[in-house]
Amino acid sequence: MTDTTTARAEGSGPPPSAPPAPATPAPAADRPRARAAVTVTALLLAALTAAVVATLRAGDNTGAPGRLLAGYGIAWALFAAAAWTVRKAPPRAGAVLVVLGSAAVALAGLAAPPRTSNDMYRYAWDGRVQAAGISPYAHPPAAPELARLRDGWLFPPDAVCRGWGLTRTATGLCVRINRPTVPTIYPPVAEGWYLAVHAVSPPGSRHKPLQAGGAVLAVGTTAALLAVLRRRGDPGRAPARAALWAWCPAVAFEAVDNAHIDTLGVLLTVLALGTATAGTRRGALLGAAIAVKILPVLALPGALSGQRAPVRVLRLTASAAAAVALAYLPYLAASGTGVLGYLPGYLHEEGYEPGHVRRFALLRLLLPDTAAGATAAVLLALTALYVWWRGDPARPWRGALLLTGTALLLFSPSYPWYSLLTVALVALDGRWEWLALTLAGTVLYLAGRLLPGFPLQAWAYGAAALAVTTGACLRSAPLRRLTTPARPGDTGPAPG
Repeated sequence: MTDTTTARAEGSGPPPSAPPAPATPAPAADRPRARAAVTVTALLLAALTAAVVATLRAGDNTGAPGRLLAGYGIAWALFAAAAWTVRKAPPRAGAVLVVLGSAAVALAGLAAPPRTSNDMYRYAWDGRVQAAGISPYAHPPAAPELARLRDGWLFPPDAVCRGWGLTRTATGLCVRINRPTVPTIYPPVAEGWYLAVHAVSPPGSRHKPLQAGGAVLAVGTTAALLAVLRRRGDPGRAPARAALWAWCPAVAFEAVDNAHIDTLGVLLTVLALGTATAGTRRGALLGAAIAVKILPVLALPGALSGQRAPVRVLRLTASAAAAVALAYLPYLAASGTGVLGYLPGYLHEEGYEPGHVRRFALLRLLLPDTAAGATAAVLLALTALYVWWRGDPARPWRGALLLTGTALLLFSPSYPWYSLLTVALVALDGRWEWLALTLAGTVLYLAGRLLPGFPLQAWAYGAAALAVTTGACLRSAPLRRLTTPARPGDTGPAPG
């Protein structure tokens, strides 16, 4: 079977020879309404950009968590309004608004140094270490072997060792990097990105190159989403769907200001699910995404949706595993078994094991702490099997969203950047209710200092679960039949 035939069988879009359907011109009576939608959306985007800048300049999550939380709330309200109004704009004007708005929101994320996470400083250090010809898995930042690479930015002098993001090691070393006494935890494709950014950065540029790299990845993901949605979805709805990523405040705050590497994994996952069939190329792209950050492994069952032929399943999974192995190979030669770095210790530290009270907030409402972790693993495995066996091969992102969102609900992380992949999958699938997971992580991360002792984790993720359930009910076929007016000529439900 040829590639073209395979693509048709998997529902990946119309055959290459099929011309695109011509756009239907809007009736004259609707043109003023369309122009008004474009104008209102543009004004909302301008307000959203200003809100992002003002929020980032309000302070950090240690000194001003309340101001940050209020700013986030305003930004999310403006984002929701803009995402609603762009639905009424003509597709071409909507696409222009999405791209320009994505660039504006990303640029707004450059308005300040990282405000709520110091992960980016480790990225910068790992890039510098690799540029010196040393494996980032070989030594922790505080190791004396790396003393010659330290500068006054990442390792400030003792006289200024105070303020947000600065810590002091047991030996008295002042440092911006978190966990400075352990090796890095990041997989090899992420490390390659850090090295690439370092290689093109001017001397003394500090945090800006990594933030600019995050902005490029964010806007690139917007372009990829538009392309995928136009090719494999409804072109008329593509701008409104892509806007759910392009203008999301989490993208400005986490992908750009905090420069989280998750964004590179998101871009590779979108390309894997949206531009490739379920074969070697999709597996290689997914493997590269997993070698950025492990979370995209949750998209693997979605990528295999409906693929029951053992040859196809083996081809995709083997190519994903090969991509990960090849990415690790040069670091394995330099560091041996140390290539995992601090990853095992991080998973233990963050509570990803049975019986830990920092995770499984919703399950622990119903089960003993010791049973919550095992139950979460079983539920996640069952969801993965369902996605693989019953998923829609024409919409692999739907199963990926279900599994990724379920994992976040079950494990209830307090880091909002973990949900960046969910935001992109929401844009592909249009099920906006899953954005509640990003809000839950944000509220948990920022408001924990404001409400000590309050069971915020259970409340935040409980509200997110309620939003997801409500959205599923509203989208159910029986409710749509009850709420959709009957059309002339309808005499009852269709047979069979």
